[in-house]
Amino acid sequence: MRPFLVRYRSRLPVGEAWRRLTDWERHAAHVPLTSVVVTTPPPTGVGTRFVARTGLGPASVDDVMEVVRWQPPSDGAAGLCRLQKRGTAITGWAELEVGAHETGSWVVWREALHVTGLPRWCDALTNRAGHRVFGRVVRGLLED
Repeated sequence: MRPFLVRYRSRLPVGEAWRRLTDWERHAAHVPLTSVVVTTPPPTGVGTRFVARTGLGPASVDDVMEVVRWQPPSDGAAGLCRLQKRGTAITGWAELEVGAHETGSWVVWREALHVTGLPRWCDALTNRAGHRVFGRVVRGLLED
């Protein structure tokens, strides 16, 4: 599983960029046929779990995730959130890093994922699709 990387610069202040990127339910607005449900009580932190369901009816796939590192940006230090994929259909991890840049912020999204049942040689195709989808998610969340 080789990770893909999305980099983005935003005019938003670092705190607002962080807030938008970690508002898990808002991600669904930028991924077709997807809903996101947070299954643990707020606020978000280590142990927060959520499920992104993509598809229609029985042709849906659940991406079950848990926050395993939660370090919001503060005192000029970048924020870092690491998600572990806990589902049976999709495995891997994702990291969101958000820091200050001039009058705005920078974002790095790293993710490595594998779809159960697909041969490992498909990971390159999955990564390309993931790069495209999460590039759109990051742009959409930060440009809304």
